[in-house]
Amino acid sequence: MFLRRVLSFADPLACEAAIGTADVELFPTTKGNFHAKITQIGMNGLLMHRVHISLPEISTVAVKRGRRSIGFLTEPDSAPLLHCGLEVLPGDIVLNRSDVVHQRSEANFRYGTLSLPLDGLVIAAKAIIGRELPKMSQKPVIRPPAALMHRLLSLHRSVGQLAHDTPDILEQPGVRRALEQQLIHAMVRCLAEGAGAEMTKGAWRHDVIMRLFGEFLAANRDRPLYLTEICAGIAVAERTLRASCKEHLGMGPIRYLTLRRLHLVRRALLKADVRDTTVTRLVTDHGFWELGRFSVVYRQLFGECPSETLRRPQQQTAIYLNRTSPLDTNAWSFH
Repeated sequence: MFLRRVLSFADPLACEAAIGTADVELFPTTKGNFHAKITQIGMNGLLMHRVHISLPEISTVAVKRGRRSIGFLTEPDSAPLLHCGLEVLPGDIVLNRSDVVHQRSEANFRYGTLSLPLDGLVIAAKAIIGRELPKMSQKPVIRPPAALMHRLLSLHRSVGQLAHDTPDILEQPGVRRALEQQLIHAMVRCLAEGAGAEMTKGAWRHDVIMRLFGEFLAANRDRPLYLTEICAGIAVAERTLRASCKEHLGMGPIRYLTLRRLHLVRRALLKADVRDTTVTRLVTDHGFWELGRFSVVYRQLFGECPSETLRRPQQQTAIYLNRTSPLDTNAWSFH
């Protein structure tokens, strides 16, 4: 089965929903017009994404079980990425995990992914390198040989360009199969021959703490959370959690929790019916009590006051720039 979609988003919430292979939350960290463009191409079992996001952001990512997903900067001038506290450089590969991980990126972020079902990757590895891939669960980032990574990036860019410029070529089954096999071959070689980034014992400990932190937030997604209860819930001292957040998020836990709750308020306002709720109710439900101060901070981040968000008519915020004939993507193996 074949899928090709090129989408443009003006809102992070709609952008999150388009990424079917992972549970994703996007929290822009600065004021500005959010814009994201995503190209999705599915070829049998392989799914690829090309992503461009305009604003700096913190994101949480948890790949859905049953797949192996990798990510990488698609352009040498892309904004930098911090993944699990490690700086990701052009030429590096991020090994995505099924547990919640945190990433931080700056403005003008350009990123690509490839994803395969686990059994398909095992079969491909045995055919290409004669064995299963090495266990890499403890290696968040690897660096393949430059020539192999250049090949992977070139293929990924070429397929993305075809989706934009000459999509009819991708409609041909023979072309799709050839491109898919080349991408899988490059992916397997990069994973098999890449060297893992070294992490200190302290970095490992912070990584474990941030996993617990992410899981706790995910389990309590729809309610305000406070530092004391989080530290008690994951059995970590506040000082240690603060150091871990600084390393992974570039900010302390209190600032991050405030940013998260601001975005949760905005999402609740966008979904609410103005006839059935009030700004005060939604804001206090999310743990903000100083309403005047909240309105100032909200406007600084989102460029409008909360009441304007609540009155905004609900609309489809994803714009399909071009696409194939409609498909039931829920039926795909990669969702």
